[in-house]
Amino acid sequence: MSQANAVPDEGWHPGHNPMLIALTVTMATFMEVLDTSIANVALPHMAGNLSVSQAQSTWVLTAYLVSNAVILPISGWISARIGRKRFYMSCVALFTISSFLCGIAPNLGSLIFFRVLQGIGGGGLGPSEQSILADTFPRAKHGMAFAIYGMAVVLAPAIGPTLGGFITDNYSWRWVFFINVPVGIVSMILTNKMVVDPPWIAQKKSTPVPIDIAGLTLITVGLGSLEVVLDKGQEEDWFHSPFICGFALVSVVSLVALVLWELRTKHPIIDVRLFKDRTFAVACGMMFMLGLSLFATTLLLPQFTQVMLGYSAQQAGMALSPGAVLVICLMPFVGKTVSKSDPRKMIAFGFFVLSMAMFYMSHRLYLGIDFKHAMLFRVYQAFGLAFLFVPINTLAFSSVPPAKSNAVSGLINLSRNMGGDMGIALVTTMLARSAQVHQAELTTHTTLFDAPFRDRLAGITAALQAAGTSAADATLKAYRAIYGTVLGQAQTMAYMDVLYILACGTVLMVPLTFFMKRARGPANMGH
Repeated sequence: MSQANAVPDEGWHPGHNPMLIALTVTMATFMEVLDTSIANVALPHMAGNLSVSQAQSTWVLTAYLVSNAVILPISGWISARIGRKRFYMSCVALFTISSFLCGIAPNLGSLIFFRVLQGIGGGGLGPSEQSILADTFPRAKHGMAFAIYGMAVVLAPAIGPTLGGFITDNYSWRWVFFINVPVGIVSMILTNKMVVDPPWIAQKKSTPVPIDIAGLTLITVGLGSLEVVLDKGQEEDWFHSPFICGFALVSVVSLVALVLWELRTKHPIIDVRLFKDRTFAVACGMMFMLGLSLFATTLLLPQFTQVMLGYSAQQAGMALSPGAVLVICLMPFVGKTVSKSDPRKMIAFGFFVLSMAMFYMSHRLYLGIDFKHAMLFRVYQAFGLAFLFVPINTLAFSSVPPAKSNAVSGLINLSRNMGGDMGIALVTTMLARSAQVHQAELTTHTTLFDAPFRDRLAGITAALQAAGTSAADATLKAYRAIYGTVLGQAQTMAYMDVLYILACGTVLMVPLTFFMKRARGPANMGH
């Protein structure tokens, strides 16, 4: 076997305990994933403190997502040019410094600029960590390696809104960024001592290739424009807006041109030929759907409990916490089991459970649910989610040689992030539009020609008059109360519609699982 295709347990060892290396590199990645959701809660505080509108403040999120999306797929190429350890440490340093600068930003313009830098630094952490884990652990133990990474990726979005709400309520929105600084410093020190590049990374570094300027330009413009479309689409009324149409056109043209260019160039910045491998291509599709359902429901449930049930941000976060704890408890079990069984069956089981959980929610969600049921809804989902992340990653890395691990990790992380962005866009759009449709349907029954409506109106009016309200005021208040009920029911039905669509999407992944090639047996995983 050539050096480029060598695997860690065939002559190379990382020099330290793999588990300690895993915990070291997971530290900064956890903070980066946390940062994608923790700032959402702080937006109103930022807008007020910096004297800008709520709409203007959302560019704080968009700027991060755009720069994050651009750096993800090219992180493997950069790692090959300058060395993976050096790239990872550079990303941690940039993320840490820009976090501090975000915390001291005097105005919105500087905050957006520093968020772009933070997104560039943060975007390289996840792919670098995954490729480090893939090379540090023997192939037979990849399941446990990805379980550690998976715990960070699943836990961070769950606790982000709660932590963000607690910090902004009790301290300042600036501490949302300052908390990254000590973690980043510790991560830099430990990474410098414990992480080393394997020989095939050093070999790539010693044979530099020319910069693919055309590919870099196309992916920057294409993914950047796509992120703007997804983030601002609902706010600008999607394709009724020339602004959105323009960015969408630029994105499509750039990304199509990117694929055509990368297939022809000798030194592509993104190895799109990896998608010729059926297992890898399906794994990316499944990671996209996993990201979509994870981020969509992570937004959906806290929003329902806060807007419809009146929970505080902290209470809404507590409803998500047991699900996150369950994932943490199950991930090590899944990590150990994946090398002893067929990962495809575990993925099918995970998507089936996740889909059934959302089907159940779409029929059981109502305005009278208590905290226990809101918590159980997330627990049911978490049980399915725990069986997805590790097996999907294991199959994605098992189908390509270790020399391609940097490219694989960049594309698999991009798939998850783009799925998450798509999920958030889907939720915000469908909630707004589906609620309008249901409200229009429900109001057709709120007329004096409808007997149940007349009875309800008369009952509320009589109760108000008995409490001392005048007849005229009692009637107006009764109409107002019924209208409030209609709005609440329409909004709840919109939440149910979104959950139903998510359930349909995830259940389609079950048969798709078996289009992937069967993983090699545990005895051969290291060869």
